[in-house]
Amino acid sequence: MLKKIVIANRGEIALRILRACKELGIKTVATYSVADREQKHVYLADESVCIGPSISTESYLNIPAVISAAEVTDAVGIHPGYGFLSENADFAERVEQSGFTFIGPKAETIRMMGDKVSAIRVMKKAGIPCVPGSDGPLGEDPKKLMKTAKEIGYPVIIKAAGGGGGRGMRVVRGEAALLKSISLTRAEASSAFGNDVVYMEKFLEHPRHIEIQILADERRNVIYLAERDCSMQRRHQKVIEEAPAPGLSEKTRKKIGELCVKACKSISYRGAGTFEFLYENEKFYFIEMNTRVQVEHPVTEMITGIDIVNEQLKIASGETLSYKQADVKVRGHAIECRINAEDPETFLPSPGTIEHYHPPGGFGIRVDTHVYQGYKVPPYYDSMIAKLIAHGETREHALSRLSMALSEIVIDGIKTNIPLHQQLVQDTAFAVGGTDIHYLENKLGIK
Repeated sequence: MLKKIVIANRGEIALRILRACKELGIKTVATYSVADREQKHVYLADESVCIGPSISTESYLNIPAVISAAEVTDAVGIHPGYGFLSENADFAERVEQSGFTFIGPKAETIRMMGDKVSAIRVMKKAGIPCVPGSDGPLGEDPKKLMKTAKEIGYPVIIKAAGGGGGRGMRVVRGEAALLKSISLTRAEASSAFGNDVVYMEKFLEHPRHIEIQILADERRNVIYLAERDCSMQRRHQKVIEEAPAPGLSEKTRKKIGELCVKACKSISYRGAGTFEFLYENEKFYFIEMNTRVQVEHPVTEMITGIDIVNEQLKIASGETLSYKQADVKVRGHAIECRINAEDPETFLPSPGTIEHYHPPGGFGIRVDTHVYQGYKVPPYYDSMIAKLIAHGETREHALSRLSMALSEIVIDGIKTNIPLHQQLVQDTAFAVGGTDIHYLENKLGIK
């Protein structure tokens, strides 16, 4: 087992990792910026190191500072959480070259799956269905670009090969806007990701967003942990996630899960990972693979009883997976609300001091958060401050518990999106289940 690790992230995920480490007897080093010196995990860690000023590029994304924190504390591993460093192949490589264990996949795997063009090639080879598209990077020839779009069929979506987090993509509904859209997406991709490669895919009109969670060890043992439905989103940012996906049969789950296992074995995947699909008319279309633990992992934990972060740490320590596929059983239903420090109508961030905080409770309720009464939400980072998860024997049961929990939770002093969540759990279409990825934007009138 790893003896001591650096937690190279902040917020609720840092606290989540710390708890898993304590369970396994792993000592922890908390890295933090000037703005985060009063974070809960900083107080609870065995050691803590300030790695820079408040701005993330000078602290949490400062690779030399993170590695230096491991060196001065005699740590043996680094956990990147689920921030940008978690899918940064150069970071993973530098961590390993410096003599530390990177708690995640190998650098070459991150690089391969982080480039969506190469990821699609790998998936097609493994037999995983993909969205019809350009089958590679787009060139410069206007006639060929027009021909490709026509063959795919409008509407199409232009995507950055190195994109993520909902950035670096543009929908095109007719040939008049095609060339300009490609040019704009290229420029955005180059600026945001340092990679101007873009590709083209068919734009599905009413898909759902379905994810398959996997775990894999160094010995090519791989299991899938059912699926999540993450369709309730705005501008490609998830708002509510649930597991299992409403309306998905065990037969369908097994079929797509086994394909994901096959793909992982083909690339010798290591650690936790997630295959993301668009799902329309009972067909799956691969869109990308996240080579990290994701925000919404708790809903999978709640329905399977498997601690994903715990397993991730064991795998990084060289241990064999604790579970076989036959051990994985889906029990009940879980729904997660992302609680953000933001205006519930305009979605503008709302930093400030939390004057009153009261978490909900009761059977089947889980709250993952780093905030407390008196905590100051800084303006420098992502606005998510908590995750509220409800588990029940059925989806209806989970929704009922979630509604109760949302009526109990108190976060005063800042604006949050709790009113939006209260509205959504009462929404008729959401109550039925199976809403598509455009539902929330249409409901809110977001263009």
